[in-house]
Amino acid sequence: MSGHIPAAAASASARPAGAQQVRAWRVDCRGPADLGGVQALIDAGEVVPAEIVAVMGKTEGNGCVNDYTRELASQAWCHLLAPLLGCSPAQVHQRVALVMSGGTEGVLSPHFTVFTRRQVDAAQARPGKRLVLGIAHTRDFLPQEIGRGAQIEATAAAVRAAMADAGIGSPADVHFVQVKCPLLTSARIAAANAAGTPPVTRDTYESMGWSRGASALGVAVALGEVERDAIGEHSVLTDWSLHSARASASAGIELDGNVVIVFGEATGSASALRIGHTVMRDAIDAAAVRRLLREHFALDPDTDAQAIAARLVNLLAKAEASPDGAVRGARHTMLNDSDINATRHARAAVGGVLASIAGHTALYVSGGAEHQGPAGGGPVCAIVRAEP
Repeated sequence: MSGHIPAAAASASARPAGAQQVRAWRVDCRGPADLGGVQALIDAGEVVPAEIVAVMGKTEGNGCVNDYTRELASQAWCHLLAPLLGCSPAQVHQRVALVMSGGTEGVLSPHFTVFTRRQVDAAQARPGKRLVLGIAHTRDFLPQEIGRGAQIEATAAAVRAAMADAGIGSPADVHFVQVKCPLLTSARIAAANAAGTPPVTRDTYESMGWSRGASALGVAVALGEVERDAIGEHSVLTDWSLHSARASASAGIELDGNVVIVFGEATGSASALRIGHTVMRDAIDAAAVRRLLREHFALDPDTDAQAIAARLVNLLAKAEASPDGAVRGARHTMLNDSDINATRHARAAVGGVLASIAGHTALYVSGGAEHQGPAGGGPVCAIVRAEP
């Protein structure tokens, strides 16, 4: 896909004065192109197409280079929304951040989380801080820029633009940054080599990790978690001490630049939703997520199952097989399995842990957490209704 709007074009100045109101729906699907549930919400007047600003989907592909379920889902959304928005399918990408993450291994269920945003009268603002979100795009990257400084810097700029679009002034109020980033195909690698500008890797699958890692470090720079000067030429996929506690990056074949969604909280928001984040230190760190629900939302997973079912919109999480080959000192074999990629094992493991807490399986768990949380762990955020 080409034709991304520049990150600087996504700014809060274009939005009318008032209070931002974000709404969210978790919608099950029978396949990557099944938008029947979404159509029903539109027909019922619940979802207004012109207000859809972002969609985060989990599709049942392999999550690897050749996972075309992501592209199929994106195309289905473009063809659904184009006539409703009065634009071409290609132009939908410029108006809606479509982030499709492949892989629903284990108990994970395919679904879409749909976000709408509207401006309402400031008098409708809720007390305290409530959910806001903003989106931005980078330019398209040349093959040799993926996984390198150019991607880090462009992502950082896009995160700042998305914060402005959300009306978030302080990085402390950002709770989750979702990035959809490109990968290298064999054709793009061959073209780059022929032009004398070799890419960071010749392996298409490895390029996904490079792209996710550089994107995550861009988020870390924008949020002040890592100084740009601390990231050297060889830091990506090498120095695991450099990471973001709020970055989630998913690579795919369906785009050439980064799409960024910033989720946070702000005073003056009219949203009935709240958001909070934590970091799982490893793939079985259920305690961190339970603590988040208990301390940030006063929901006790041990006693409030009904309240969690009524109030939890979704958990958004990263998962990876620990690169040192162990979980709490015990050897794991995810990195040695030649039949099933490690990212697939990790999604299944973390999905099971989170489902046991959430009480449902339509969870957004994305594999490959390079520089997203500590090595072997990953960021998690919860989007919760402030009231039942």
